[in-house]
Amino acid sequence: MARFDDLIHAPTRLSLVSLLAATDWADFRFLRDSAGLSDSALSKQLTTLEEAGYVEIRKSFVGKRPRTSARLTARGHEAFAGHVAALQEIVARAGLAVLPQP
Repeated sequence: MARFDDLIHAPTRLSLVSLLAATDWADFRFLRDSAGLSDSALSKQLTTLEEAGYVEIRKSFVGKRPRTSARLTARGHEAFAGHVAALQEIVARAGLAVLPQP
């Protein structure tokens, strides 16, 4: 179902959700580097998505080093799919509006 999602639409969160939609679990460093964010900025965005129920955060240790990973929840996948569908509808309507008339 197409549904525009203001929370996901913010460019940084849209980038993160897009990355997470393409994988099962994503490492914090991968997300940080792919989105071009600082550690604190990524942490804040992930917390926002987690509070909305869109992301699950997993913290573990590899040896003595902490490791943080994230994944989209079922709710996050649904929200992302609905948001993408809404964007596709907007683009489709715009495309129809600019077609030359016979």
